[in-house]
Amino acid sequence: MNGDDTDGFLGGRLRLRQGRGHRAGHDAVLLAEAVSPTQTGLILDVGAGAGAVGLMAAVLAPQARVGLVEIDAASCALARANIDANRLAGRVTAHEADIANAGSRRAAGLVDGAAAVVLTNPPFYEAGRVRVTPDAAKARAHVAAMSLADWVRGALALLAPGGTFIMIHRADALADCLAAVSGRIGGVSVEPLHARPQAPAIRILLRGVKGSKAPLALLPSRLIQATPGRRE
Repeated sequence: MNGDDTDGFLGGRLRLRQGRGHRAGHDAVLLAEAVSPTQTGLILDVGAGAGAVGLMAAVLAPQARVGLVEIDAASCALARANIDANRLAGRVTAHEADIANAGSRRAAGLVDGAAAVVLTNPPFYEAGRVRVTPDAAKARAHVAAMSLADWVRGALALLAPGGTFIMIHRADALADCLAAVSGRIGGVSVEPLHARPQAPAIRILLRGVKGSKAPLALLPSRLIQATPGRRE
């Protein structure tokens, strides 16, 4: 499959052209499916890439509006093409913005404190901690240009009081994830995700509510044997 082909998600309800860089799979589907089908208001997909998470959320929650927030111009253009190809232009908008920069967010038409839900699948690694691929498109998807704390801070600036933040990340980054959200959201829950029974978790799904004072909850583990919702 080359970078110009389209991938099918949600049993073929969504077709996505992903380009030649990172291709969405398990993580994107699991994150999108964390949204309630009755969700209303504005859902933002922060670090949207070609729009996989946000566009799936738009299909799964038909009463919601969705914003795809992406810093890379080429990826943002691809996201806009995917919006049009799936006939979702009435409810989904792509915003080219640096989430860590308030001026950039405003210039892209984003309003701080307006989102009912913020979804994010941030790059899993920070520069300097891993060897970076020479493929620039893949490097942007996997290696962050900022710390996880700065990424989360920018994402949460967009979230309304009482709104829900949902992030998927590597299981071995749990400590960094909890540090990034500490003091910024409450009612945090962590769901470990496993690829095989009796094996260590490979991912975590972290949720929290802006303004909540509820304590941390560790949820039962879940097995992810195949990419739910995806069809090639």
